[in-house]
Amino acid sequence: MGGGYWRRRDFEEYSFRVGRRVTADGRVDTSGMRGAQDMYRARGLDPALDPYGVMRECCDSAEHPATRPVILALDVTGSMGGALLRTASALNVIMTDVLDKYKDVEFMVMGIGDLVYDRAPIQISQFESDIRVAEHLDRIWFERGGGGNACESYTAAWYMGLHHTKLDCWKRGQKGVIITLGDEPLNPYLPGGRLRDLTGDPLQEDVDTVRLYTEATEKFDIYHIAIDDREDCYSRYRDRIANSFGQLLGPQLRVATLDRLPAEIVRCLQESGGARARDREDQAATVG
Repeated sequence: MGGGYWRRRDFEEYSFRVGRRVTADGRVDTSGMRGAQDMYRARGLDPALDPYGVMRECCDSAEHPATRPVILALDVTGSMGGALLRTASALNVIMTDVLDKYKDVEFMVMGIGDLVYDRAPIQISQFESDIRVAEHLDRIWFERGGGGNACESYTAAWYMGLHHTKLDCWKRGQKGVIITLGDEPLNPYLPGGRLRDLTGDPLQEDVDTVRLYTEATEKFDIYHIAIDDREDCYSRYRDRIANSFGQLLGPQLRVATLDRLPAEIVRCLQESGGARARDREDQAATVG
């Protein structure tokens, strides 16, 4: 999948069609919205985002000859309404900043909930590089679920990236990027039975987080942005987030306020790209 280019005019026209206004700085005007439910209007799992038996592709083309796949996975449980609203409102700014620097980036958007409690804890779009990113984001169901287990199923993004994508960048020896957004600690495992029911994969046991991370980092640069907002759970879980995500991700665990969230997403992509550029320079110097 993928094709086309992100253009502000397309975003403005799309926003107008769905009843939104884009301000002078390129963001959606949210001043009259009561919350994320006014932006995310889906009331159930959209068939286009159903994870069962899917394989999402990010393929090189004449338009994008060196695709760079990015999975942006949003925690869609109840406490994350502010972050979801801010991400959607700033999508044009994020896409413009990223694609000004990396014209071959293609985005997949995911909704992540809790595999134990939620009805649609995995929602997964196609990879796209034009206004269809906004269309997919609008289809995500803000289920507002979650439970009392002090974590959400963030590593479902790693699992789906590893087992349900086909990426041409791998043929070039390059990695994709996964960025998860949330406000709770890292989940220690994914329940295998529930994951089997959701994806159709023949799983016989739970999926251990450390083992999954080791496998996924062979194919992806992985980041997590913990959202620090007065309306979410970050302050309650600050130390546990640092000890769980931080133990695995190290400096690729980030903390951002809602105001800094769009810039932090762009920063993750810049650092991932910069690391690759430095790797190529080091290799060239070694050969020379």
